[in-house]
Amino acid sequence: MPTLVQEKTTQALAILNELKIDCWLTFARESAAGIDPVLPLIYGHQVTWQSAFLFFRTGERIAILGRFDSDNARNCGAYDEVIGYDEGVSAPLLDVLRRLDPQQIALNFSVNDAHADGLGHGLYLQLLDYLAGTPFAGRVISAEPIISALRGRKTAVEVERIRQAIRTTFELYNRTFEFADVGMSERTIGAYMHEELDVLGLETSWERDSCPAVNAGPDTPIGHLGPGDVRVEAGHLLHFDFGLRQDDYCSDIQRVMYFLAEGEHQPPGPVQRAFETVTRTIQAAVDFMRPGVLGHEVDAVARAVITDAGYPAFRYATGHQVGRSAHDGGGVLAPLWERYGNTPKMPLEAGQVYAVEPGLFVEGYGYMGIEENVLVTEAGAVFLGEPQRALVVK
Repeated sequence: MPTLVQEKTTQALAILNELKIDCWLTFARESAAGIDPVLPLIYGHQVTWQSAFLFFRTGERIAILGRFDSDNARNCGAYDEVIGYDEGVSAPLLDVLRRLDPQQIALNFSVNDAHADGLGHGLYLQLLDYLAGTPFAGRVISAEPIISALRGRKTAVEVERIRQAIRTTFELYNRTFEFADVGMSERTIGAYMHEELDVLGLETSWERDSCPAVNAGPDTPIGHLGPGDVRVEAGHLLHFDFGLRQDDYCSDIQRVMYFLAEGEHQPPGPVQRAFETVTRTIQAAVDFMRPGVLGHEVDAVARAVITDAGYPAFRYATGHQVGRSAHDGGGVLAPLWERYGNTPKMPLEAGQVYAVEPGLFVEGYGYMGIEENVLVTEAGAVFLGEPQRALVVK
């Protein structure tokens, strides 16, 4: 059975043919100091000396590395030709380029996508110096569309890893729902989730200090920050934003609880209406998602459900891709705002996994935010795990 790196390098060749790009060159060095985000997909190891990973539309896969790294490239089974060097990478690199003479050379720089911007500026200048005086210096283009497709179009192995991370996330959430109670601080609940995660030997999907986010009631700040000292009170919402990394792939799930006030037998009308609005928004977005639609079109559908129900529009994107990172680059489900660049104009593709996360504030009760992870298929989008259909009430 092919390894993930073998699958993704084969996928890369198909993407080059689809995009009609002759050559994709990932140029890296001393990746312990800052790894190019694409290296785990096409190589699976770190590098020390300057290294070049080349894919050609004609089918060649060639790796050029320092002699002491070259066996890793041979052993990964993804490259037809592995060239080790001692004194410098430029001579073997130019030999390969002259031999195959690509008319475009896609490099890992991008204005829009951080995950496609792994070539540092200094290393870019060094590469241009190596190419100076050759026709290849004028053939450089951005590899953004290649990397966006490679990261976004999840293989069956990648989808299953995400599914497993989601299953584990749900299990941890269920234990947390049983644990959380009136009088507990956000910090206590967050520490419990960390303890459960540590028992499993897993990591959070993003910075541990802010994963989970735990928001108790209406007087706690909402955003990318960790649990504080606000305590859970009866008659308030308890909101979570949490994900975990399992087998190198992430989940990103939000959930909401409600703690009944004295004399209540069910959540009050404003809380229930807000919950139904948010879940209806998620379903509307998922129903609209399919290959070819644009991210900002999905966002507009979701945003309209919220505003048509009389709530203010949320001030963030409806969704983002999930994979090796909780925010996995590529296109987003977002409005055409400056901060998102061109990413809301990118079409959805089969194999992409998105987090869909609308939310709203319920005056006097707290934040109502729910987030589900979905897979785009040729027939539409499907939930990767059971979505929250009812408030957790305690």
